[in-house]
Amino acid sequence: MIHLTSQSRIQLAIKPQDFRKQIDGLVAVTRQKLARDPRSGALFVFINRSRTMIRILSYQGDGYWIATKRLTKGRFEGWPTSGSICEVSAKHLSTLIKGIISSDLVSLDKID
Repeated sequence: MIHLTSQSRIQLAIKPQDFRKQIDGLVAVTRQKLARDPRSGALFVFINRSRTMIRILSYQGDGYWIATKRLTKGRFEGWPTSGSICEVSAKHLSTLIKGIISSDLVSLDKID
């Protein structure tokens, strides 16, 4: 199970991904394109090109978890557009998942 707490390290992949990729594909993106260790304990959040789905990749001790949310209407708004990855708080992720646009999202800490 994916646990989201105020201490969670959450990293958003800025560039949309092809969601035909499942766990192995997103692990490869995390390692190769984002230059991050998918087993680090961080949650890695991906969005699809049409911005109607997000996936969260997590590693917990003995294996990977993946969670998916697909909107039935509309698109995810407020997703960062520059850089390759950025770190957000659990509150920011919750806001993005709920589709609420927050002015706080403008000040995301860029990692690279």
